[in-house]
Amino acid sequence: MSEKKQINNSTLGVIKADITATEIDAFVFYARNDLKLGSGFGNAIALRGGPSIRKELENLGPLNVTEVVVTTAGTMKAKNIIHACGPKFQEENIEEKLKTTIQNVLKAAEANGIESIAFPPMGAGFYGVPIDLSAKITIDSIADYLAKGSEIKDVVVCGNDTREYKALVPKLQDLNKKAA
Repeated sequence: MSEKKQINNSTLGVIKADITATEIDAFVFYARNDLKLGSGFGNAIALRGGPSIRKELENLGPLNVTEVVVTTAGTMKAKNIIHACGPKFQEENIEEKLKTTIQNVLKAAEANGIESIAFPPMGAGFYGVPIDLSAKITIDSIADYLAKGSEIKDVVVCGNDTREYKALVPKLQDLNKKAA
């Protein structure tokens, strides 16, 4: 399942997939500020990518909210992981911090020559950002960034399950209505 929208020379899409298994230059991991790969996707990254990712992260943290770092993806299909320290639910100025985090991810991707990138619904899940708010800010922030022109060719937002996917698709379709 996927939905796509052309924005300048870039494509923004929504897919239902495991972000760690996507065939893409880089994927985004909504990281802890200490950059430890704990439970959930952190554990999946550590297991699927191998010990080299943890080793790289040892010298890169801690991060402040909105900061990002780029590592290799070890033995996974992606070449890189962009570890993004975003806000947690009920944090002050959550929407602005989330937008800034997403912009910083895209800037880091361009600085590292990354042409295709996969995002999760930023902050949804473990960090408690409500899925509808996450979907709106994630889609709108990426679309705004790409509208200004970008070297990034393909951006997808991966819904890990049907609930996330169903929250993301209408936000992408809303972009099509705004453009009409």
